[in-house]
Parts: sequence; C-alpha cells; structure tokens
Amino acid sequence: MIKRLKSLGPGLLFAGAAIGVSHLVQSTRAGADFGFGLLWALFLVHLFKYPFFQYGPRYATATGESLLDGYLKLGKGVLITYFILNLATMFTIQAAVTIVTAGLAINLFGVTTNPIIWSLIITFIGLIILIKGRYNFLDKLMKIIILTLTITTIVSVLIAYFSTEKTFTFTQILPQGTLEIGFLIAFLGWMPAPLDVSIWQSLWAIEKKKNDSNFTTKKSIFDFNIGYIITLFLGICFLTLGTFVMHNSGEVFSNSAGKFTQQLISLYTTTIGDSMYLFIAIAAFTTMFSTTLTALDASPRAMSKTVTLLSNRTIKNMYWFWILFLAIGTMLILTLFMSEMGTLIKVATILSFLTAPFYAIINFTLISGKHTPKEWQPSIAMKILSYLGIFFLIGFSVWYLMNL
Repeated sequence: MIKRLKSLGPGLLFAGAAIGVSHLVQSTRAGADFGFGLLWALFLVHLFKYPFFQYGPRYATATGESLLDGYLKLGKGVLITYFILNLATMFTIQAAVTIVTAGLAINLFGVTTNPIIWSLIITFIGLIILIKGRYNFLDKLMKIIILTLTITTIVSVLIAYFSTEKTFTFTQILPQGTLEIGFLIAFLGWMPAPLDVSIWQSLWAIEKKKNDSNFTTKKSIFDFNIGYIITLFLGICFLTLGTFVMHNSGEVFSNSAGKFTQQLISLYTTTIGDSMYLFIAIAAFTTMFSTTLTALDASPRAMSKTVTLLSNRTIKNMYWFWILFLAIGTMLILTLFMSEMGTLIKVATILSFLTAPFYAIINFTLISGKHTPKEWQPSIAMKILSYLGIFFLIGFSVWYLMNL
C-alpha cells in the first residue's frame, strides 16, 4: 500500500489543484442552495470532462512531450490562443484561490485579520516550497495534504450526518433564471477543475517520468484515475456538508471570500459543535492551500514552456520570471479589487467553462491524430464519450449565453 502511494504523482497533484474553490466554495454552496438537487451536475461534469483531462498524462507519457508541444504541432495559432487565454485568466484564478486560503488562515491561525497580509504570507511560503524542491518536494507534500484532507473531510461528513435531524430528498433540480443558471455554469466551470489543468497534468507527467523511468503510459492513466476518483468523492462530501449544515439555514453568504470562509466554518461549528472546529478548519485550509500551491507552480511552468516553444529557444530562468510575475500580479489584483473578489471568482469560473470546449476539441484532436502512437489513441468507447463531452460543454455554454 505504501509502495503504491509512493508511486503516485501527477494524479494527486491534479487532485490538489482541483479540490479548491470548486469544492470548498462552489460544492458547499450547491448543497446550501439546492440540497442534493445538483448531484446530477456533479456526476455529469466529472463524466464528460474525464476524457479531456486523462488525455494530458496519456499523451505526455506516450510521446515524451507535453500537450503544449502537441498544440504547436497542430498549428502555431493553437498555441498562441492558449497563451492569450491563460494570460487573461491566470492572475484572477490565482487571486481567487489565494484569498480564500487567506480567509481560512485568519480563522485557523489568527495572527492578523488582514487578508492581504495573509495572502502575502501564503504566496511567500508557496515560493519557498517551490524554490526548495520544485516538483519532487511538491510531489511528496501533496501526498500528505491529500491524505489529511480526505481524513478530515470524511470525519466532518460523518459527524454532520449524525448531528443533523433534518430530512432531505434526492429530487434533482434544473436551475431556472439568470442567477441560478449563472451559478450552475460557475459550478460546472471549476468542477472538478478548469480543462486547461490537463496541460498542467502533461507537464507534471513529464517531470514524474524524469524521476521514475517506470512511469509508463498505463501507470500514468492509473495514477490519474486515482486522483480523479478522489476529486469526485470529495466533491460529493463537500456538497453533502453544505446540505447537512447549511440547506434551509436562512444564511445569506457574503461575496467576500474572507467573510464567506468565516461564515462557512461558523455554520459548521454551530451545527456540528465547537469541538470539531479544528477538524473543519484543517480540512478547509488544506483544501485551499493545496490548490494555491499547485496553481502557483503549474501556471508559470505552462507559460514558460509556451514561450520557449513559440520563440524556439530556451530562455534562462523563464519559470522563475513567470512565477514572480504571477505572484506580483496576484497581489495587485487582491489589493485593487478586494471588495469585488466574489464577482471575480464568479467571472473566473464562468470563463473557465466557456473556454472548456476549446481545450476539449484540441485535446481530442491531438490524442486521436497522427502525433499520438496508435496503441495509445482513444478506444471507440472513449471517442464516443469525448464527442458527448464536447456536445455537453458546447450545449451548456450556448444555454448560458442565451439566458444572460
């Protein structure tokens, strides 16, 4: 068991990146507002996004190159489009996950109630971790974080279940009206993660293969499946917590990420008991810190690789340039738009969903074409699921735009 855990890598990094705002904020809110009524959306989005995420490590280990290398082979315009899309969203995404982590740190550690200061501290700690060990250290740390997160979340769900006297139904709900549909699209946008995380997966798979020559394509798919199952399971857990603790509570959530986390923990402890405060706080904090840390590593890694491919030359310290650029840009956004963070999170999640069809189509085209060895191209079943997934993503995007 321990040997198998040690062999895991990019799949757990995927889980660490995915289990963040989508789970702690969006899944909890889905449970609070709709009870178990959006379970259908949770399962469907995991099903229909699955192939496009899995194609990241599959392509990387089958070819020895990242999805970004593959995008360039499909045409320079594809890679330039990715560069523009990522540049437009990376700062808002990093700001969103960092400020939620900061709000949780305030509740867990105290020290200062200033979310900007905590955001600086968290970003600085993340930089130190990445400077110290980059992929290897991140790989080992994520195993501890995911294990801690899983245990504390399961304990929290069990206590919430035995503590509640409410009755619930599993009647599924299709949201109506602009606000509810907007929430559904935001929920789907980052559940379990934005589709561009598939690119991060391919880069992590390349790094893993450098350190483990036995990390084959078959092992990479197994590794990813473990991480994906964890994200689905914990998504259900957080939706369940939101249902048990907050559904029909009458609480109106703040759009401030910091205040939201305070309300979140307060509602949990009110229902479950103050004795469980530490479990709730640790589960929530590890959820968000893992996302903040993996995003801080992955976006600069992807942008560095993109610039290298577009310029056709290796530029020294490009990774560190992008990581500092991301950190500084994130702090500027947090300083200038702190009061609008709720809106920024919503915009970021909706943009992630609206751009998802691009990544889905490109990933499917690449894995099914001449640039991927025949033996690792998708089966007929995976191709059918991919076509359904593309239809699902485009269909919901059009539905949302029609209801604006």
